[in-house]
Amino acid sequence: MSVELSHSLRADAADNRERIVTAAYELFATEGLTVTMREIARRAGVGPATLYRHFPTKQELAAVAFAEQVRTCHLVVEDGLAEPDPWVGFCQVIERICEQNSRNRGFTEAFLATFPEMADLRTHREATLGAVAELARRAQRSGQLRADFTLDDLVLMLSAHRGIPGRSPQSRRQASRRFAALTIEAFRARD
Repeated sequence: MSVELSHSLRADAADNRERIVTAAYELFATEGLTVTMREIARRAGVGPATLYRHFPTKQELAAVAFAEQVRTCHLVVEDGLAEPDPWVGFCQVIERICEQNSRNRGFTEAFLATFPEMADLRTHREATLGAVAELARRAQRSGQLRADFTLDDLVLMLSAHRGIPGRSPQSRRQASRRFAALTIEAFRARD
């Protein structure tokens, strides 16, 4: 009898954790990282104590909630590096990252933030920026990317992208596509 009870408690705990991560992902995506832990607990249908038992800090919760976006971001940059034409690869990275960020406001905030508790995300950010720097060097050598481009320009672009308004997900995606196109033109080398 006690074995069944402890097993059902573990299943309940796993369900609670899953609901918390789902609620956090949804709220971070629409509201950004300013959402409170209390709001996340409410959306997940758990008490604050349950939430804090699983995730003592918002940063730890964000790291788990954004795990899939981290993998996607990594694949986007890998695909860009694999493209034979470095300018095309560079443009694809910008377009795909903007699209990903248009669907999830919180991920951009977490990616750009420096939270010591989020070592995995910090490591990912450094690796991603390093890979983008390599892609940028290739695009500069091909003569298609501005010679004065720096990674700070990309970080500035990501910061500006966070402010894209949108009353609906569709209008936000459209604005994001336009922003990406304008950014690419700004980064293009001129004769």
